[in-house]
Amino acid sequence: MEGRNVRVTTRDAFAHVTLARPERRNTLSLEVIEDLLSAFAEIGAGKTRGVLLDAEGPVFSAGHDFADMAGCDLAGTRALLVRCAEMMQRIQRIPQPVLASVAGLATAAGCQLVATCDLAVASSEARFATPGGRGGWFCHTPMVAVSRAVGRKRALELLLTGDPIDAATAADWGLVNRIVPPADLEAASWELLERATRGSAFSKGLGKQSYYAQIDLDQPKAYDYATEVMASASQHPDAQEGMRAFLEKRRPVFEE
Repeated sequence: MEGRNVRVTTRDAFAHVTLARPERRNTLSLEVIEDLLSAFAEIGAGKTRGVLLDAEGPVFSAGHDFADMAGCDLAGTRALLVRCAEMMQRIQRIPQPVLASVAGLATAAGCQLVATCDLAVASSEARFATPGGRGGWFCHTPMVAVSRAVGRKRALELLLTGDPIDAATAADWGLVNRIVPPADLEAASWELLERATRGSAFSKGLGKQSYYAQIDLDQPKAYDYATEVMASASQHPDAQEGMRAFLEKRRPVFEE
């Protein structure tokens, strides 16, 4: 899939999605959001094992495009934000792990995009912010993903001050998994994605989807849900193969 806003290629068993509007700081205009929705829908229905999401240029994403937003009426603004939320949730609903590889600034909905991805690796030069707290339009929707990634007090510091944090702070707070020197970003991103997608593709996809299903349940309900999913999954051929291979001290051969 080639487009003016988003480029999708394949690398071995993986999909590589690139935000490709560096001249617009990779802002999430409605057109870009629709391209991402289409890209992740296609990937989710396919056989790739994982997704690496990155961006061209020095800015990963500057969030929503104010050229779209300034002067837009309530219905139009609501429609854009609804589609953006649908895109973010699609990333978490597809079975494949999605890793954000962040080279530069990720701000507002761009920071939300990083927080939404299952995994994230950042360059030591990357920066992260939810700048609405310093302006006139608070980052309400970025707040949803960011607060689930970093916890209440740290999320509120980001949201209320609007100040950027550096990559080391983002890693310490849990917004990204690790930071690496800029020259190592691509290799480190692919390496983590490869490790996160080894094993049974069926099992991995079910595991990702059940993680998001249980994370906001209270603990007894989470255990009830996870127990049923795990019991049912035990009957899948890949689960049985994994058990037999362990007992027979051999490498498993999975269906997918």
